[in-house]
Amino acid sequence: MPNEKKNGSSNSNSKENHISPKMTDEEISKLDLNSEQAKKLMRAYEETTDKYANWRGNVTEGFMKWLKGEKIYDREKERISLYVADKTKEEWNEFIKTHKAEYNTISKLIRKSVNYFIKQKSTLIKDDLHKVDNKTLTNISHALKEPLTSIKGFSQLLIENYRDEMEENVFSTIQNIFNQSLLLEKKIINILDNIKTETSQYDILLIEDDLATIRLLTSYFESKGFSCKGVVSGAKGLEEISNNPPKLVLLDIILPDYSGYDICKQIKSNKEFQDISVYLLTAIPGSEVEKHLKESIADGYILKPFDFSDFEVIFQYL
Repeated sequence: MPNEKKNGSSNSNSKENHISPKMTDEEISKLDLNSEQAKKLMRAYEETTDKYANWRGNVTEGFMKWLKGEKIYDREKERISLYVADKTKEEWNEFIKTHKAEYNTISKLIRKSVNYFIKQKSTLIKDDLHKVDNKTLTNISHALKEPLTSIKGFSQLLIENYRDEMEENVFSTIQNIFNQSLLLEKKIINILDNIKTETSQYDILLIEDDLATIRLLTSYFESKGFSCKGVVSGAKGLEEISNNPPKLVLLDIILPDYSGYDICKQIKSNKEFQDISVYLLTAIPGSEVEKHLKESIADGYILKPFDFSDFEVIFQYL
């Protein structure tokens, strides 16, 4: 049964110091709750504890314990002790002494906090996204894309390799999961591409959708004294070049939105950026890259998996 506090029904300065009757179970069972004796006991309990004796037609557990002479604990203190450290509990108890009228229960404080957050949410998100740096963006992208990659990949694997072994309803479910993962992937890419990161001068722009590669090469170039910035899509790369041109671009060929060949052609066809050196970075066979190298106007290419010594050729441009 609930042991609700009474809001504003009594004040600690006006409480009477009633003594618990210490009744036996047999005496309690014989107590007529409609009698004057029972009503008097209920009033005494409520004045002593600031809690309800009868809540929505039911006698509260706290009142029954009080009749037996058991100690009645402040449930709000019990709740706060479950969720926070002793120091925080002490701070809460001090806070409640001076703010009891406004926050006399944990529930009321939580409701007020939630309402405040909802009102502030749009402002907080807007401000935070405009302040996000590249490292934070990379972490956000990783947290969103890693689980999605598994969902998308395994559902595609099941569709392509086990279609004939699945019942129609099972296939429809998996197909739906795959379709939804594609939609979610596009939304994530669009959101990340629209986040304005803090601009700063740097040497190398890495356009690469593999976050592990971004982290690895960023660390490597920094160890060599060069600054490197990574972005996860072609659209974001083109935007970055337009806003903050680097000295050199390392460009993956297979990206979630554009082909690296096409991006390279856009860079080299723009008079403002055509002097920026562009090296393709790809797992595609070298013979295949060679076929498109002249058309893409790239300055060269580096194949994955790479050795760090492979990047020495680009240092001449930095």
